[in-house]
Amino acid sequence: MDKVIASAAAAVADVPDGATVAFGGFGVLQGWPNALITALRDHGARELTLILNTPGKGPLSTQPLFEAGLVRKVVASFAAYPGTPTPCEDLVRAGRVALEVVPQGTLAERLRAGGAGIPAFYTPVGAGTAAAAGKEQRTVDGRRCVLERALRPDVACVRAHRADRHGNLVYRRAGRSFSPLAAMAARCTIAEVDVVEEPGALDPDVVVTPGPWVDRIVRAGPPLDVATLREMRRAHGRRVASEPRPDAGGLPPDLMARRVALLLRPGEVVNLGLGLPTLVAEHLDPADGIVLHAENGLVGYGPAATPDVEDPDVYDAAGRLVTLPPGAACVDSVTAHALARGGRVTTVVLGAFEVSAAGDLANWQVPASGKGGIGGAMDLVAGGARVVVLAFHATRDGRAKLVRRCGYPLTARRCVREIVTDLARITVEPEGFVLRELAPGVALDDVRRRTGARFVVAPDCRTMPFERE
Repeated sequence: MDKVIASAAAAVADVPDGATVAFGGFGVLQGWPNALITALRDHGARELTLILNTPGKGPLSTQPLFEAGLVRKVVASFAAYPGTPTPCEDLVRAGRVALEVVPQGTLAERLRAGGAGIPAFYTPVGAGTAAAAGKEQRTVDGRRCVLERALRPDVACVRAHRADRHGNLVYRRAGRSFSPLAAMAARCTIAEVDVVEEPGALDPDVVVTPGPWVDRIVRAGPPLDVATLREMRRAHGRRVASEPRPDAGGLPPDLMARRVALLLRPGEVVNLGLGLPTLVAEHLDPADGIVLHAENGLVGYGPAATPDVEDPDVYDAAGRLVTLPPGAACVDSVTAHALARGGRVTTVVLGAFEVSAAGDLANWQVPASGKGGIGGAMDLVAGGARVVVLAFHATRDGRAKLVRRCGYPLTARRCVREIVTDLARITVEPEGFVLRELAPGVALDDVRRRTGARFVVAPDCRTMPFERE
């Protein structure tokens, strides 16, 4: 049995107009089967529905399919990004491409369910938010749950590191993410791989996607190297706001991140969200044994990689190149989200657009701009983890982020327990916001002016510490 196809063009030649195509990969730039994407664009099948975590940004993503006008609908966790709009975003805004936004872990589970022959399932993720609109809901074991239907794409295009001619696939590091799930869900799976081996060359113990789920194999071009990735990240990647905010007069981001790091307990399993929370990884003491968890499938990763050890296949959920210390593990996105929803992740550090005095979190969309995406946050908070928000106290135009009631679409209700900003550390209690610490040099009146809700000052309110006590 030989599933190797002569070229990417030949592998996608029978993809028809109107097909639904799922893609592996996770981030804006990494993990894409770029040879297959290029061949699909050149093939010209139109009215495609794409299922993916994110459409990506730049030439090393699905962007060429949007530029060619081949897409009619996107089912994704993210579709719009900070900064320059993408062709996908422009087409969605113009009403020429339909968009279905799905919580990231739910998207992964819908693909897995499609491949497993499970037509639908109930999940607590998204209950009580806009993500549940129009869907059947019921209470299961005391929790409100949403019915989600399986995804069964016509075609999947995935990238793997190695394959044998029978179709068995081996992924490298963070290269799993959505690829095994897309591969099992599709009626026809095409795998773009770096190396094709003869049968028997792969250790059966390391095969992640077995051959029966793979129909065609294509040899890829050279894998993405670090130099190219750096160049693409400068042009298209997301930048963390790591500079101080002199307008606010509070802490710089590195000290905000350090204060959050000191809130983490030894031995915890911790997820760090996009943006400012990624900086927390740089302030952890290895002796504390804190296990960092990422939705793309890295468990036990370390701080940002230095140039001498950068690996393009070792990246966190924000796409930053990171390290893999001893004891780390690489899993797919279903398993990563299962760790969170199943209660094994103990603390989640997230950014926020708004937090209400009741602990409601809004961190996925700014309605006026259309920017944002659900991502994994709804899944991350569904497992009962402690939620710590790390964010600037107010926007650059002075709008309060800590408010009486959220005006933005909710990520989850009553989930936030602690908030660290450039001005203060605040907890959410039954009575509302309680001010526990003030940043050095920040006056109580500064916090009052920039907070959109009443708060109580704790009797033992103090200056914020930056060393373990």
